[in-house]
Amino acid sequence: MKHMKKTIYVLILPLVVVIGLVFANREIKNQTKPSPKPLSIADRKDHLVDDRKKWEASPDGIKYKEWEVSPEGKKVHASHDKIRKSIKAFTNMEAVVTSVTFQRANAKSSGPKWLIVKINGEEYMMQFIPKDFEQLKSLKVNDKIIVSSRSAGYSSNHPYLIISGDYIARNNKILFKRDFSKNKGC
Repeated sequence: MKHMKKTIYVLILPLVVVIGLVFANREIKNQTKPSPKPLSIADRKDHLVDDRKKWEASPDGIKYKEWEVSPEGKKVHASHDKIRKSIKAFTNMEAVVTSVTFQRANAKSSGPKWLIVKINGEEYMMQFIPKDFEQLKSLKVNDKIIVSSRSAGYSSNHPYLIISGDYIARNNKILFKRDFSKNKGC
């Protein structure tokens, strides 16, 4: 029996030592891994430039660049230039409704709703989810409204500049006001 105990100890002792070394080695590897450094502003800009160059070389990027230099693209960019200051300052812009039924080709009836308005002789699009568009159902073509927008976007798939309809009023009555508290600052 004594001999058997010694044999078991002789077999278990190396096993314990090996297990200890494996765990110790794992701890050392975890400690020596360099922690990822946050990217510097210059590195982030470089990544953005690289990502943009990759996108511009993609089929969508090429199509967009061709649209930008086309007469349609130049017209959309020029219309943005006309209201850029108002968007940046989030000031009121007088507008006239030109369409409340615009729909993209092949669009689903449950998809986004569009309001087309004319501001200083240029037409602009505003996109709404159906629930938000309900608040604007009283609008008709040629209604004069006040619009405030915080942003604008270009799309080669749309004939006009797309502005956010963050605030819309008619006859000093607010018809729509976007709730930014839901975004939690984003």
